[in-house]
Amino acid sequence: MYGVFLAMLTTNFIEKAARKTLLASISIFVAYNLMNGMKGGIDNAAHVGGLLSGFIIGYLYYPSLKNPERIDIKLGTIAALSVLVIFGCVTTYERIPNDIGQYDKKMRAFTSMERMALEIYNIPKTAPKDSTLGEIKGRGIYYWNQNIELLNGLEKLTIPESLHEQDRKLIHYCELRLKSYNLIYKAVDEGTDKYKDSIAIYNKDIEAIINDIKGK
Repeated sequence: MYGVFLAMLTTNFIEKAARKTLLASISIFVAYNLMNGMKGGIDNAAHVGGLLSGFIIGYLYYPSLKNPERIDIKLGTIAALSVLVIFGCVTTYERIPNDIGQYDKKMRAFTSMERMALEIYNIPKTAPKDSTLGEIKGRGIYYWNQNIELLNGLEKLTIPESLHEQDRKLIHYCELRLKSYNLIYKAVDEGTDKYKDSIAIYNKDIEAIINDIKGK
């Protein structure tokens, strides 16, 4: 409001005789508030932003205030302000860090890659050995490594500590999956079942982590 008032005081909308006195008193008030805003716990950016916004609004409304009978000027002012506000909001929104939004996006990618990695369990037992090994390595092992890399990248995001803790559990989950898949690969490659007990232990640990994350 004081920004609008100051804008009006720099025009001839207010009588010249009153301008000087009002300008001095309002300038002192604005200066005091800006100086007070430098203290801790006060967002001075909001004060400056409000003052500048008031200036802009005041100057935009000045033509319609001088010509109150001109509806076209009033509508033009409203349109100009609307465009300015929308542009400012969009620009500000795009500049504000949105770590939670990024986290959600990354976790959707994690789920997608997890699903692709787990598809090796759908490989028919009659599938050729080379094809099965290719799927285990190129799909299963590959996507678990990709998910570990993705989860490690989430550490730099500003998110609740509970989510960081969950990410660390998911990294351990992926590492166990990798160990299991490497043994499955060796078992298929060597045509043996000597690794089945070790694989079962890994799967038991994997199930425990899944239950822990789900809160069971």
